[in-house]
Amino acid sequence: MARKIIIDTDPGQDDAIAILLALASPAEIDVLGITAVAGNVPLELTRRNVRVVCEVAGRRDVKVFAGCEAPMRRPLVTAEHVHGATGLDGADLPEPTMELQPQHGVDFIIETLRAEPEGTVTLCPLGPLTNIGTAFERAPDIISRVREIVLMGGAYFEVGNITPAAEFNIYVDPEAAEIVFKSGVPITVMPLDVTHKVLTTKARCAVFSDLGTPVGNAVAGWLDFFERFDVAKYGSEGGPLHDPCVIAYLLKPELFSGRFINVEIETRSELTLGMTVADWWGVSGRAPNATFMGDVDADGFFALLSERIATL
Repeated sequence: MARKIIIDTDPGQDDAIAILLALASPAEIDVLGITAVAGNVPLELTRRNVRVVCEVAGRRDVKVFAGCEAPMRRPLVTAEHVHGATGLDGADLPEPTMELQPQHGVDFIIETLRAEPEGTVTLCPLGPLTNIGTAFERAPDIISRVREIVLMGGAYFEVGNITPAAEFNIYVDPEAAEIVFKSGVPITVMPLDVTHKVLTTKARCAVFSDLGTPVGNAVAGWLDFFERFDVAKYGSEGGPLHDPCVIAYLLKPELFSGRFINVEIETRSELTLGMTVADWWGVSGRAPNATFMGDVDADGFFALLSERIATL
């Protein structure tokens, strides 16, 4: 049976490609709904961008919900310097016409977890954890009903991309991240240590433009725009494709390897706010609470991605 998931996201070009990968894999993944959250760009744009992606994929049937417009305890930090003014710069796409669901995204998460059989729904956060943390705080009864959380966020060896110590998704709402990591739900983390190994080289990007389809052209345009920031920053041969790692893990977990370790979230320090304090070597004595991935088969990842995108 297809795994039931809720995608929680703040598109973002890499978020968009993750959504496409999920929608291109109906035999393995049943997308119950997609909740938008403020992050890479404000909520007004992320809720738009989710619908743009669904329409590009020809999936107007997907239910899209607007969630939280600001972090749980602090002002919003965004990343237009990476993703452009719209969050989806790089592809010239029409405004979406599919309807946004009237229900709040947090309420959708709560009601869906209560309605579906216990242990059958996986949460897939691709952005700040505000919607998930808010849902857990508001309705703690749903926590035990979650099958697993597979998220993109944090880092260990690679450390920070928005500050010297913190990865963007965790930094934007560290209090929500703390709630999630202390929830007791099985958590699998795709940190920068993994995502910086799946680089959008010119050869890999050409695969999508060569498809000659509207979806292939959109993906190629997004990748071309998205990689410019990280290539300039890191001097790499391509940009890291962060969020699709979450969906790729659901489809082919054998592509990834890591360790079950303790991960704590820093919520107070001015220097290390939002840091994922990952006890990779087990020196703290604290109980493990997350599977923290450390490596990926990059060629296998891009083979999967290109194969599925070609079906849309």
